[in-house]
Amino acid sequence: MNKMTKIRDNSQITIPKTIMEKLDLKKGDIISFEIRDSEIILKPVAIIDKSQAWFWSKEWQEEEREAEADIKKGRIKSFDNPNELMKELKDK
Repeated sequence: MNKMTKIRDNSQITIPKTIMEKLDLKKGDIISFEIRDSEIILKPVAIIDKSQAWFWSKEWQEEEREAEADIKKGRIKSFDNPNELMKELKDK
């Protein structure tokens, strides 16, 4: 996908609508700029509250994907009350 835009007053550019839609970008999103050789690399950035950073760590996200796979494949158990859960844990 090769799109072009023009630099306007105050160094502003418009990101083409097709790119906005493909990357699910919205007004107010944050974009980082990186210079690589003679290219400008634009990347969407998510700012995460420091108190929530643990959830977005690589390790945690891998465990989230594993849990989602277990749920989809039915590798889960439900309990009607905490006593049933505790019995199950003790029996292992």
